[in-house]
Formats: sequence, C-alpha cells, structure tokens
Amino acid sequence: MDVAVLGAAGDVGRQVCTQLIERRVLPTSSRLQLVGRADGESARATHGLRADLIDAYDEHAPLLDVALSPDDVVADVIVVAAGRTTPARPGAATPRTQLAADNLPVFESYARAIAERGSGHEVVIVVSNPVELGVAVMARALGRHRVIGMGAWLDTLRFRRELAVSLGLRRHRIGGFVAGQHGEDLVPLWSTVRISGLDADERRNALAGLRRGRTLDTFSDEIVRAQELLTQVAADDTGAAFDLIGSWPPDLRVVARPWMTHTSGAKTANGTANATVSLVDTLLDGRDTVVAAQVALDGEVTVTGAPLDGVLGVPVVLGPEGWTRVLLDELAPDEERRLLACRDRIDTTLAHVGFGRAGGDMASADGPTPDVAPTRSVAADGPPPEGAAVTGSALAGGAA
Repeated sequence: MDVAVLGAAGDVGRQVCTQLIERRVLPTSSRLQLVGRADGESARATHGLRADLIDAYDEHAPLLDVALSPDDVVADVIVVAAGRTTPARPGAATPRTQLAADNLPVFESYARAIAERGSGHEVVIVVSNPVELGVAVMARALGRHRVIGMGAWLDTLRFRRELAVSLGLRRHRIGGFVAGQHGEDLVPLWSTVRISGLDADERRNALAGLRRGRTLDTFSDEIVRAQELLTQVAADDTGAAFDLIGSWPPDLRVVARPWMTHTSGAKTANGTANATVSLVDTLLDGRDTVVAAQVALDGEVTVTGAPLDGVLGVPVVLGPEGWTRVLLDELAPDEERRLLACRDRIDTTLAHVGFGRAGGDMASADGPTPDVAPTRSVAADGPPPEGAAVTGSALAGGAA
C-alpha cells in the first residue's frame, strides 16, 4: 500500500516521513509520496527532503516521489500535515477561529482533488489544526468513515503515559482514552482507564488518589491557571517550569506538558509524528484495532440519552477501510458534561467557516461503509488497551 504525506517538508510532515521509513512501516515495494506546493520554498524543501531520505535510508526505503499539486496526490493512506500552525514561542497564541479560516482553503483544495481524482477508497488521517475542521471538510468530500483526526489518539497516548508515570508502570499496562477536541479542550475519560494487574477496587482506589478529589467541571479553569503560572516561571527558568508540571495530576499534565514544549520553541513534532505513524501502521496492518480519533458522528452513540453528531474525538474501531464503530462506555456525569460542552465549542468554531452541525451536512457524504450496527457502549471492562486488535470477544465486552 502507498502513503502520501501532505506538507511533507514541514516540521511534522518531515518527522512522519522519517519515522515511516525508520520504523519500516512501508516495504520497499510501496511508495511514499512527499507532497508540497509548487511555489519556490516548498518545492525546493520537498525535493531536498526526498534526497535526504534516500541518502539516509536507501537500503530499506520505499519508493519516494514528489508531488507539488493536489491533483497529483495518489495513495491508499493520506496524511494531512499541510497548513499554518501556531508559532512556537511564548504568548504567540492563534485563535482556533483564525487558524480555521487560514487552513480551510488548504483542506478544501486537497479534499476536492482527492474526491475528483482519487480511487474512492483512500483513508485520510488529519494532523493539521484545527483537526476537527480538517475532518469535517474531508468527511463532507470523501465520506465520514474514511476520515479520522489524529489528535484524540495523540492525547490518549499522552494520558496513558502520564498515568503510567504516576503509577510507576509501563505505558502498555494502561488502557483508557481521551475524547473531545484536540488540545486544551480535551476530555480525559477517567471512567475508561484500565490498569493491567489491578482488580476493579484496586483500580478505583489508585485513580482516586491520582485525581485528588477533582472533577472535570473545574478542568478548564485549572488549565488557564496552569498556563499563567508556567508563563511566569518559564520567563526565568524553563527547566523549573517543566519540573512544576511533574507535580500536577496526570490529566492536567496531558495539556500542560505539550503546551510548555511548544511555547519553549521545541515544538511537538516527534510525539505528533509517532501517534500519526502508529495510526498508519494500524491501517496497513489489516486488523481492526480500537483507537481514539476525531470523526464525523451521525448519531452512532448517545450521551445523556441524546445522539451525538458533529466532529468529536471518541474511541472507535479502526481498520484498513477506515473507522466502523464507536466504542464509548457509559461515562461519568462530569465526563458527559465536558464532552457535550466540548462538542458545542467545536461546532461554534466550525460554524465560523460554514461547517457547523447546522451548515455542514457530513452525513450525506457517508459513502460505502461496512455493515455495522450503532453502538451505545461497551461492557463494563471497557475497550481494549493500546494496540489491541479487535476480536469478536473484545467487541462483546471481553477482558482487555
């Protein structure tokens, strides 16, 4: 199978290409298409990246070629890493509505070209921000089940890592998901957390200790205060700011650590690429696996008795043809409140560019999808942990 990376010469795109080759996700018979723009700087950097990758990995690299027009994109899996990003320096925040307006033409140009010239079977992974807008645009053009946003998976991996650090465990022993919007409006689903080796009572006690009596109802205020404090501390000592983050609860660290990393100037390209490549690997593997992703929902799951629609990060079953089912256990009340509020804030951002739930009929572009039934929840044991393939027993609620 072939992979195309849009924005290949950017910070994240370059890391995605490098990790795809370094981790040998693609065999030498596959093709990795490096996609840039035809104007001077992008074209030069994309051709230069191809030469550099061949120089480093020629013995086991896939076939590498360059495309400089949306019309020339041809692949089975397409990674969207093109567009504007927030500057990596303190105080240089870009409102999501502005980022949406800036990147909408980029999303639309590629979506239109893939819809008109593609095979009709491509699966798209949106990395560029706002992830939710990229998913909405691509889903409208290509069909909902062929498009996922990477953000919820990256946030999930970060959540599992922070939990593992607090518990003194390896990340592969931790299950659990993050939902909602990528970034500061994420929803850590504490109710989905599973810890290998602990029974239900032991897990409950361990998680209660980590949460410190907090709920998600105050999470947004905690994030604001954390960013203000980090800005003050980092002005004198960036190392001290990172040390301070280590003293906070795991869910707050999930937001604060990458925020501090980005504003320090280091950016988060490595972690972002790692999560993206793991999704590519899942798609190419041929088996169904439970991940978290931003997807365009159309009532597949309910919260507080109401069907969820619009773009939102949720746990889904991902396979070679895209996502098929939503696996969302019954949530705690504070998780439900934050998830619904997050859904509404996403809708407000998308509505500014004509892709809100009222204005963007993504359901009409479903395209062919596997024959699956809507899902309310999984059994009490929760979804399988990271990297677990989905079997009949897992979907029926078997032990993770």
